[in-house]
Amino acid sequence: MNALLILFLAIDLASVKNEPNLERRSDLALDFVHQAIDAAREAYNAGDSAKMQAALEEGGQALEISYQALSDAVKNPRNSKSFKKAELRTRELIRRLDGLAQTVGVDDREAVAKLRDHVAEVHDDLLKGIMSKKK
Repeated sequence: MNALLILFLAIDLASVKNEPNLERRSDLALDFVHQAIDAAREAYNAGDSAKMQAALEEGGQALEISYQALSDAVKNPRNSKSFKKAELRTRELIRRLDGLAQTVGVDDREAVAKLRDHVAEVHDDLLKGIMSKKK
């Protein structure tokens, strides 16, 4: 039953890109990043390093889609609940990626660190937008 639910809730990157509501697209893309981290962890546990790296790369693409959609949707990030929600979720992604980096071997750690650094950059940009002065 749980496997069926997971398959039903699974999101693909094409459906995320086709979402017309930009704030919803951002949320879906962040959901996809969470799923990509889960897939990377499962691939690592199965011993498939290539699949793990592919999942992490897809997660990076989804993160870019999320940030771009949010930037296009919101004119003033200071007054946007979507920006704050994305900031909180990217902070959670950083924690999850730190945990994954501690789990994987030294050879695979570089791919995890690359995505973690990218998520941290986006998190910092979101935070700067929220905390910036009025223009």
